[in-house]
Amino acid sequence: MIRTTPRFTTQTGYRVTVEIPEPEALRLLAAIEAADPLIWGDYDRVSFTSTPGVQRFRALGTGRNAATENRVSVPCVEVRFFVSEGAVEAVLDAIHEAHPYEEPVVLVERCLRTLHVRGSDEDNPNRFWNRPAADWVPPQHR
Repeated sequence: MIRTTPRFTTQTGYRVTVEIPEPEALRLLAAIEAADPLIWGDYDRVSFTSTPGVQRFRALGTGRNAATENRVSVPCVEVRFFVSEGAVEAVLDAIHEAHPYEEPVVLVERCLRTLHVRGSDEDNPNRFWNRPAADWVPPQHR
């Protein structure tokens, strides 16, 4: 459902999730942001990187790498972000160009996001600027 309220509007696009070894994540994000600025309302370069987890796989030997008898494990993070319909192809091309894997795990899901209506709800007592500064608030916004 696409709707507009006094507080927010909705927009369709794609949520992209990429599994990548943690040391490569910032390099990948730079390539993605060169293809699309990842704008979310009044902000750009909006993405999320998870804490490290473990990616497991077994090479079948049909690609570049030799077959492995057992599963192998690689510490990886997930990088997630929203991309508009018009930019998804360029972003996917950038991911496949910059990712260190032959067959990266890239999930693309059609989704709906919300964007605030600029200037609305600014006196809400739950907004961080209407409360004492919490530790998580960036110094630039205190």
